[in-house]
Amino acid sequence: MKYPLFLTIFFACAMNYYCQVKVKSRILFILDASNSMNSEWGKQTRIQAAKEVLVQELEALRGTENTEVALRIYGHQTPFNNLVQDCNDTRLEVPFGSNNLDAILAKIKNLEAKGATPIARSLEASAEDFPDTVAKNYIILITDGLESCDNDPCAIAKKLKEKGVKVTPFVIGLGMDMSYLANFNCIGTYSDAEDKDSFRKVFNTILNSVLVKTTVQINLNDNYAKPSETNVTMLLYEAGTSRLKYTFVHTLNRLGNPDTLYMDPDFTYDLIVNTLPITIKKGIQIKRHLHNTIEVPAPQGSIKLTSARSNFNPQLIMRVSDKNGKTLNHQLYDQPTKYLVGKYDVEVYTVPRIYRSVEVGQSAVVAVEIQAPGQLDYSFAKPMVAQLFEQTKEGFWTGIYTFPDAAVKSKILIQPGTYKMVYRPKEMKSSGYTNEKMLTITSNKTTAISLN
Repeated sequence: MKYPLFLTIFFACAMNYYCQVKVKSRILFILDASNSMNSEWGKQTRIQAAKEVLVQELEALRGTENTEVALRIYGHQTPFNNLVQDCNDTRLEVPFGSNNLDAILAKIKNLEAKGATPIARSLEASAEDFPDTVAKNYIILITDGLESCDNDPCAIAKKLKEKGVKVTPFVIGLGMDMSYLANFNCIGTYSDAEDKDSFRKVFNTILNSVLVKTTVQINLNDNYAKPSETNVTMLLYEAGTSRLKYTFVHTLNRLGNPDTLYMDPDFTYDLIVNTLPITIKKGIQIKRHLHNTIEVPAPQGSIKLTSARSNFNPQLIMRVSDKNGKTLNHQLYDQPTKYLVGKYDVEVYTVPRIYRSVEVGQSAVVAVEIQAPGQLDYSFAKPMVAQLFEQTKEGFWTGIYTFPDAAVKSKILIQPGTYKMVYRPKEMKSSGYTNEKMLTITSNKTTAISLN
């Protein structure tokens, strides 16, 4: 009796020395083509699903550096017979080679499931399929059931270990009675997958575990072309669309290097780094099974709003804009914020407003320092129409504050200086009632006015 689909992987490394050196990787795929693979599984048979996943995942390996693959099949030569099983029905169909992927794909596409399940003999024969023990040698076994012949896969696995071959297996059971998984304890760990999609995911995960994973490192470079910038959100979209694929906060690891990311190489990406202003890099392509480094110039320094000591504890806010006037950020007092190296205009929300131009340098902190305000205490005997003005260098008077219509008593924090207050009782219906009053505001002091 046979049971649903499994995928088992064996890792073999002849000597610890070779495990520590970057050498060629060889992956032998052993595919079950026994009669039970013709059983229905979802909308397909098991063999159809296995062939589909294999073809797609193997095609994705095309061009992978320093990797060779081979294909062994069992149960595909002798049709199933209740009386006699062909336990020698296992064959290396495509040996290892650097340009054999098309041959492997052709074999898989034309494959028909027929006979027995000689897992043990296939594993035993596979030891001779590898050209040498210098490479990192892997076996990935895809099967839908237990051993149907007399040999014991556990005994074969034990013999391989006794020969000094390290075996690290992964078993994936698809729709299986979990009680039967105990039969694979001798081989190694396992997990179950309920359908073809989960089988595909696990299969791809295992491929990544035996090959160099597709990894990405995003270097946010400073002015010295060193990847020292970090701690900013990165958004990766499918190129040319608004479909967000990944969101990362850029991080430097314990060694001070950009963190390693895992991304799907099947997409082209547009990257938005949320610096101030944002940094954009479009059309990023990821090479499969390689470590990809994305270089992004992002030199930064900081702007900080500071003030002389104030008795009034003002809640200061500063607007930072680019040289085209586009607002980039509003930042609070005494909170340094990073910006890309360059020139900016700042506006401090004081009375009157303070405008300055600043230039941010690499890793430098530019301080926007303002004077401590004074306080104006005003009291009106009746509602007033009133505005406060300051005189420009050219001699013009410009409005800096409009008193609320209904307010007759309040306090305002104002930057030190000399100002003119223009006012009229609100109830009066003639401009002739316009009055003026000069005010001097001093840092950390209170100026009181009372209007009748």
